[in-house]
Amino acid sequence: MKNNIEILAPAGSPETVLAGLRCGANAVYIGGKSFSARQNALNFSSEDLKEAVRLCHLYNAKLHVAVNTMVFDGQLEELVAFVKELAEIGVDAVIVQDLGVLNVIKTVAPELPVHASTQLTIHSVQGAKIAKELGFSRVVLSRELSADEISEICKLGIETEVFVHGALCMSVSGQCYMSALIGSRSANRGLCAQACRLSFSADKDNRNYSALSLKDLCLVNHTEELKNMGVNSFKIEGRMKRPEYVAMAVTSFRKALNGEKPDIEKLRAVFSRSGFTDGYFTGKRKDMFGTRQKEDVVSARTVLNEITALYAKPFKISAINFNVEVFENLPVKVSVSDDFGNMATVYGDIPQIAKNRPLNLEQLEKQFSKLGDTVYTFGKLGAEIHENIMLPASALNALRRKAVEALDNLRISRNTPHYSVHKINLNFLKLLILKYPEIRVQLHSFSQLNKYIIEHSDKIILPLMEIEKNNIPDNLKEKIIIEPPRFIVNELDIISRLGKLFNDGFKKLLCNNIAYCSLNKFERYGDFGLNVGNSLALKQLAEMGLTDCTVSFELKLSQIYSLADYLRYGMIVYGRLPSMLVRNCPVKNQIGCRNCTKTLYDRTNRKFHMRCNGNYAEILNPDILKVNRNDICDTDFITLIFDDEKPAQIEKVLDYYLGKGDFPETDLKFTNGLYKRGVI
Repeated sequence: MKNNIEILAPAGSPETVLAGLRCGANAVYIGGKSFSARQNALNFSSEDLKEAVRLCHLYNAKLHVAVNTMVFDGQLEELVAFVKELAEIGVDAVIVQDLGVLNVIKTVAPELPVHASTQLTIHSVQGAKIAKELGFSRVVLSRELSADEISEICKLGIETEVFVHGALCMSVSGQCYMSALIGSRSANRGLCAQACRLSFSADKDNRNYSALSLKDLCLVNHTEELKNMGVNSFKIEGRMKRPEYVAMAVTSFRKALNGEKPDIEKLRAVFSRSGFTDGYFTGKRKDMFGTRQKEDVVSARTVLNEITALYAKPFKISAINFNVEVFENLPVKVSVSDDFGNMATVYGDIPQIAKNRPLNLEQLEKQFSKLGDTVYTFGKLGAEIHENIMLPASALNALRRKAVEALDNLRISRNTPHYSVHKINLNFLKLLILKYPEIRVQLHSFSQLNKYIIEHSDKIILPLMEIEKNNIPDNLKEKIIIEPPRFIVNELDIISRLGKLFNDGFKKLLCNNIAYCSLNKFERYGDFGLNVGNSLALKQLAEMGLTDCTVSFELKLSQIYSLADYLRYGMIVYGRLPSMLVRNCPVKNQIGCRNCTKTLYDRTNRKFHMRCNGNYAEILNPDILKVNRNDICDTDFITLIFDDEKPAQIEKVLDYYLGKGDFPETDLKFTNGLYKRGVI
């Protein structure tokens, strides 16, 4: 099988771009100064971006730019300007999480390829399918997938990009809110504080335990398997890493793809957390946890200088041939061509009459073969030289440099795409009408329902399994919104079960993952997991036919109330918010399911409650969200989430939001979440 797999290198600085290219990367992904999920990387100014485009296209490589954060309305003008800039300088693709950003690109630069970021939480065939329908040319799959799950998505016919090396987040991609809830540093905005690397424990007597820290991913031993699946791009994580890390990772995967044995020990030495894991890929998830140890740091020091040599010199991508014409009374003509069909011609000065040693072929070859600092090797030299003509070595060197520069510019120009750029209207319609919001109750169990809750709730959200195992009367079905699993395992089975419920009279579906948005026979209600933070994301969902959407709880109240009315929208006002969605249960790993108390403890002894359905778990924020009733205005609906509350408790909270009394007294600790303080 022909080796046409893209090795995609990360770069947080210009030096790292060079390291990746010189070690054989086919593409590089970077971020600008804004809208990048690695805001703490050095990242790239406008001039740096232009140079990165030039350098990548010189190497016949592509440049992808991450615009993969959730964007607020107040940033849309800046975003539009940035998209125009990326289109004008000719980047090869943009990596996007936010559906509003997608909407901007489709309007402003519709020919610019868009890749669905791993932050969009695509981990199923239906998720990839709807990404394709929306115009994404590639999906960056969630890191949590097994080999079989990746293989099924590859059959769909959309380009697939798979993380093959680098850090693993504990949370499912795009569904981590811990950093935001703890310290207002949003992972969806590129400023994750990596709270998960701190001490967390399922054992209250052993707090010094890193229950949420995973080893680094490495699939270098699975390259042949991935290639045979049809994966298009091998993505290396690490825009915060130094050039030596990128150089070693790219070199290792290049060797593996070429059938050579990579140096695993050196790859581990340059950076790891207690070694590597392939647990998600193989389905063997028990031994995936690890932290950065002293020996990991020490081993890195021993190899850095050695690894630097990997990218000290340019990667030679082509042999070039010269043809030189030197005639009396005519400017010297030099033509140069590469292996890709590019040819450039330059002219020099009129040669002089030789007084001593006339110019010969050997002298020409000596000067034109000096290509050490270029991306070329010397191929052949053809020449026509008039008798008794001379050119000094300095003139020949200048001609060689001029010819190579002309060839460089031609290669860059031919490898740089050109896009049309259009205007976009950012004058959004906002109806300034005070609304009495619809009240939705989201329950963990059908047993939490009673007659009063049914009568005083406009809609009731129930888990799929709870609906299946209870005999729900026909007159209640109209109110119920089905809550499917947030992480999709056995997708065909889930779709089949949803289809049976639809036929049984349940017509409403909560879209807590973009995959469910494709099930258009249902009335589809967007959930917070879609990470909607701006008006154009609402517009995009409206175009997809959704009924309404719960916006991100990372928005401030003022931001929520100023959203445009492209689509009905609402907010969560009560309940334990999810800090993380995890596929690998930390409790199971540490103390086993039999000893599970559904609780994690942090280093300050705060309790994080957990929910588990066997295929994934949710880590809930310790404090319960409670938005003051008087702060709620101009939103179409509010959602109250109840975890383990009894019906009597639910009634009292419901009455408060109905305006029927004060909030019930309790010893529980509450928070107004991020609605007042916001995120950065």
